[in-house]
Amino acid sequence: METTRRALGAGLLAGLGAPAAAQGSTWPTRPVRLISPFAPGGPQDVPARYFVEYLTPRLGQPVVYDSRAGAGGQLGMQHVATATDGHSFLITSNSVATLPALKRDLGFDPFTDLLPVTMVTEAPLVYCVRANGPANLQAFLSRAKEAPGRVSVGSSGIGSATHLASAFLMQKAGIELLHVPYRGAGLIMTALLAGEIDAFVGDLSLALEHIRAGTIRPLGVTTATRAPLLPEVPAIGETVPGYAVPFWFGLFAAKQTAPEAITRMNAELAPLAAPTSDLSRRMADRGSLLMLAGPDPLAQRLRSEIPQWRDVVRVAGITMD
Repeated sequence: METTRRALGAGLLAGLGAPAAAQGSTWPTRPVRLISPFAPGGPQDVPARYFVEYLTPRLGQPVVYDSRAGAGGQLGMQHVATATDGHSFLITSNSVATLPALKRDLGFDPFTDLLPVTMVTEAPLVYCVRANGPANLQAFLSRAKEAPGRVSVGSSGIGSATHLASAFLMQKAGIELLHVPYRGAGLIMTALLAGEIDAFVGDLSLALEHIRAGTIRPLGVTTATRAPLLPEVPAIGETVPGYAVPFWFGLFAAKQTAPEAITRMNAELAPLAAPTSDLSRRMADRGSLLMLAGPDPLAQRLRSEIPQWRDVVRVAGITMD
């Protein structure tokens, strides 16, 4: 059950301000804040709300889930990056790796102002066309090559994960697609079904019901390997070498957080990664892999993806400023 900000606001305000170094030997000593930089209802809600229920009794302090949306996730990320209470955590998508490429001044540095805690989930995006569209990815790419800039693909907005997935595909496959931004994945799917665009790229869990109903055809998934929910659908990298764009979520801490807090969070969360855990099954049903393997894999993602997206954005000429 989500603990509301109003219910614990007074307690949080009373506890803010003391740096992590003054916390003593036992952590946590006050409510733990789990900040999302996106509006409620997104894919981060499932693991985040589960963490609230799961961690509260184990940590012995309330865990507060707080959405601070705005500026493509920048506001919530900056809020945690500048927190000094030692109890603030950020659950965010791979936008933490793409925003440095899209904006000149974030107000924080993901490498120095956020501490990796753990990868949370990884999932594929999926490219789809209508049932009467190209039979496979190769046919789709061939059509795009024959008609540069005329085959359209929707995205969730300029600079979104879906936009960058298509920009990267264009660069790797040597094609030019017509990018059409929408305000959310649901609108992209509606536009595809209505014949307003030629292709959809988005969350597998959203596309799955339409795939199973036969109204759309999946061409490929963006992860390096095939998705367990769609084992017959190839990874795009099987046709376009070097292409892989996993959609992931990670957990970060503010830079002043004590090492013991990160160790404690990982110790409590690690058992959830077992395939038999309730959360693992929930995420698998949505096409996501629950990871929770500690700080190193998340740190490695940042080191590899931030330079990659800077190159993609520079070549494509994308900007959000």
